Amino acid sequence: MNHPPQVPDPIRVLIVDDEPPARERLGRMLAAMPEVSLAGEAGNGAEALDACARLQPDVVLLDIRMPGMDGIETARHLNALAEPPAVVFVTAHDEHALEAFEAQALGYLLKPVRQEKLARAIQRAARVAAPQLQRVAEQSRFGRRRQQIAARLGDQLRLIPVEDIYYFAAGQKYVTVRHRGGTDLIDESLRALAVEFAPDFVRIHRNSLVAARYVAAVERGAEGQYLVRMKDGDDALPVSRRHATEALRHLKGGH
Repeated sequence: MNHPPQVPDPIRVLIVDDEPPARERLGRMLAAMPEVSLAGEAGNGAEALDACARLQPDVVLLDIRMPGMDGIETARHLNALAEPPAVVFVTAHDEHALEAFEAQALGYLLKPVRQEKLARAIQRAARVAAPQLQRVAEQSRFGRRRQQIAARLGDQLRLIPVEDIYYFAAGQKYVTVRHRGGTDLIDESLRALAVEFAPDFVRIHRNSLVAARYVAAVERGAEGQYLVRMKDGDDALPVSRRHATEALRHLKGGH
C-alpha cells in the first residue's frame, strides 16, 4: 500500500516593522510562498517579544531601525526565550552594519526586499546566537546598549528597565537582578553586563555590579572591608580588595 508523501509543516513567519506599508509588502510576498505561513505581525520591539512568546514563530523578519527598542536589542531579548525563533534582519543599506552582519554570518535582507532573496533567507535562516548578536551590537552603529533586560518567566519575557535596576549579583548558574519591581534571574554573563553598562554600573566584586545612581553610601566595616549600601532598601554589598580602588574612585566621590 502506497502512502502519500508527507507534506512538511509550513514555516511560520512573524513580520516586525514599524511601517505598515513595509509589513503589507512582506505579507504579500509571503502569501505567494506555499511553504510559508504568516504567523502574525508586530509594529515594534515590545510587540514582537509578546507575539513571539504567544505565537512561537519559526522565523522572525525583523526590521532594524525602529523607534524605542531597535531590531538588534529585540533580537537579543528573543534569545532569552526557551526556544528562540530564527532571525532574519531587514535593513536599509548601511555599509557598516552589513559588514558586521556578514562577519558574524547573520541572516539579513536589504530593503526593498526581493521575493527570491526573501525565500532563500527564510529557507536557510539559522538561529542567531547571543554572542554573535553581542558582537554585531558592538560593531554596528545600530547597536546601542539595551534599555531593558529580559528575564524569562515560563514562556513569557519580563522586560526590566535598566534605569530601575539597583544591582546585578552573580550566583552559581544565574545572575540575580535586583530592581524596583523585585528580583529576577537572568542567564547572562556579569562580565558582559559590566562592559555593556559601564560607567553607570560599577564592578565592586567579582560577583556584583551596582548602579552608581542607587548607591546611598560607601562604608567601612569594623574589619576594614568596604560595604556599598544601596538606596531604597537594606542591601549592603561587600567590596572586594581586588575591585576596591577602582570601585571607590567611581563611587565614593559623591558620598
